[in-house]
Amino acid sequence: MVRIDDSDPVVKCWLSPQEIDRLEQTAGDEGWEREIAIQLMGRCGLRVSEVSYPSTEELRWSKNGGIWLFEVQGKNTKGGGRKTRDAWMPETVADDIHKYTRERKLSESALWVDASTPSVRRWVKEATQAIADETGNDRWESVSSHDLRRSWATYHLVERQVDVRTMMAIGGWSDYSAIEPYLTEPTERRIGEAMRSN
Repeated sequence: MVRIDDSDPVVKCWLSPQEIDRLEQTAGDEGWEREIAIQLMGRCGLRVSEVSYPSTEELRWSKNGGIWLFEVQGKNTKGGGRKTRDAWMPETVADDIHKYTRERKLSESALWVDASTPSVRRWVKEATQAIADETGNDRWESVSSHDLRRSWATYHLVERQVDVRTMMAIGGWSDYSAIEPYLTEPTERRIGEAMRSN
């Protein structure tokens, strides 16, 4: 079930990896481009404004890291112009991107998601509303595009305990104060794992 914090005027939501799977599939029912957009936010941590930047030209396999990386030009959390970073892409998403670009016969420079930021936000809202209608769980109605990035960051920082410097680099946060809000309380599963190992 979607975890929410509605103590502030802006409701914050955290989705589990399984909930992100469901959101991807639901968005994908309306087109593969929508599913890719959800993956870029929920699996790679992109901001909604960054989703329309990458193409296959920016995707590369790092032999040193043994991982997929792709260039993103995104928000500079210190202010000023856009900042370029290498974002991490899970192998499952890279596989989908390769299949998607082959099926669509996209050139190396063609955008994976050729849509405006408001369109991508609308796609998320349409998919979450569809899940809310299907399940009767109205928490889905509160989920926003930023909650996908929030869920990605919290999952890796809190659940997987990825170090903060790595997350800052791949997520585009310039300083600790920008990433600190994502260091929220762990899930019950994480608490149980931590306490059983002591």
